[in-house]
Order: sequence, then structure tokens, then C-alpha cells
Amino acid sequence: MEILVSILIGAAAGWLGSMIYRGSGLGLLGNIIVGIIGGPLGYWILGKLGVTLGGGWVGAILTGAIGAIVILLLINLIFKKK
Repeated sequence: MEILVSILIGAAAGWLGSMIYRGSGLGLLGNIIVGIIGGPLGYWILGKLGVTLGGGWVGAILTGAIGAIVILLLINLIFKKK
């Protein structure tokens, strides 16, 4: 059950991150992967800044979206199409 919840939160965070950061789209599976990886990255970044977005689903999705935006930014910087 926890894996399913992580996938759903990751999908929502990845989708939200891709809507905020308008770069090249990664598709549904790519957004899920970026959101799942972006969750821990977002918590790490916000932890270093001393910021928390609260607990629960909304905080996890927003934190994951911040991490997803950072990952999408890096992906677009590395693999930028000319």
C-alpha cells in the first residue's frame, strides 16, 4: 500500500512540477519518476533552507513538486535541444 501511495504522490508532484516548469515534456511515466525522485530532493533542499510545507498529502506533493522542478531544470540544462 505504501508503494502505491508513493507512486500517486510522485505522479501528482511530477505532474505539478511539469505544469509549473514548462520545458520538454517527459510523459506520464517520466513525470512519475521525476516526482518520486523529486520528493527526497525537495525535502533535502527545504531542510537546508529551514523551511517545511507541513505534513500530509498536500505538503508531500508540494515538496515533491519543488524537487521535480529542480530535476526538470537540470534535465533541460543537460539535454537542451538546439
